[in-house]
Amino acid sequence: MSGVGPLSQDWEPVVLRKKAPTSAARKDEKAVNAARRTGADIDTIKKYNAGTNKSASSSTSLNTKRLDDDTENLAHDRVPTELKKAIMQARMDKKLTQSQLAQLINEKPQIIQEYESGKAIPNQQIIGKLERALGAKLRGKK
Repeated sequence: MSGVGPLSQDWEPVVLRKKAPTSAARKDEKAVNAARRTGADIDTIKKYNAGTNKSASSSTSLNTKRLDDDTENLAHDRVPTELKKAIMQARMDKKLTQSQLAQLINEKPQIIQEYESGKAIPNQQIIGKLERALGAKLRGKK
């Protein structure tokens, strides 16, 4: 029986070697070694912050100063008082709980709670769903 069947094993050694350097890298290395042998001056460049996550420029102090000088008020729009009251009134008229209303419009009860407490950021799609479910006009009175 020669070892060619499906149960035979191949015991030939497999040799793995690292990838050889590219020709460009070899040329650079050869040029540097040749220059060292002849005694010529070799300029080396020190790379600052090489291999770190720090940026080479000190732009952080500029950004910090710009943030300190910035006086713009960055706040989200909140649910207006009229809308909060309108949602609550329409829900009470239909005799629904916040959970039941949320289930009707396929949203979480927490969203109804946020709208009625005024913490939510107004979303026109959700307000539209609420109008359809409650059968009341909630927006457009301004």
